[in-house]
Amino acid sequence: MAPSKTVQQIKAELITPENFSDYGQVIFASKDGKSFDSEDAQLVLDKGIPRFYIMRLTKRGNKFYNITRHGQCTQCLGSLEGKDWLIAVCPANNSVNEPDLDRMKAFKIPGNCFIKLNVGTWHAGPYFDHDSVDFYNLELSDTNIVDHYTHSFLKSHQVEFELI
Repeated sequence: MAPSKTVQQIKAELITPENFSDYGQVIFASKDGKSFDSEDAQLVLDKGIPRFYIMRLTKRGNKFYNITRHGQCTQCLGSLEGKDWLIAVCPANNSVNEPDLDRMKAFKIPGNCFIKLNVGTWHAGPYFDHDSVDFYNLELSDTNIVDHYTHSFLKSHQVEFELI
């Protein structure tokens, strides 16, 4: 008989540049003409052809048991139409192909900013309560084919997470 799964709730905190710094960057609007600096997305896209596209996600809810990382590039995500959304993250630990469950956090991302995930940051999401949300996504053209490592907490810990 298979062990039963548990559901663990994670409270999402409102994202800030400070509380997200272990996972990536939060990018807000800046004045046109501002010079490039550390507040701009620090991108790593030199291992392939960058791909910038809009992905439409529907009925995502707020539960997950899989988490993914990309070890070759950064990834930028932001919602269109000012819609808020949620993401769960764990810091990069590329020497081990398993996220550090004790360092998992969840964030609420308002529709007036986007995030840049550091190379190797584990992430689950975007999640949301809207019927659908269009997201812009910047990664490499083959990220989801050759640089997509997924860990199942359902298999390793018999747990599913619910973002609240």
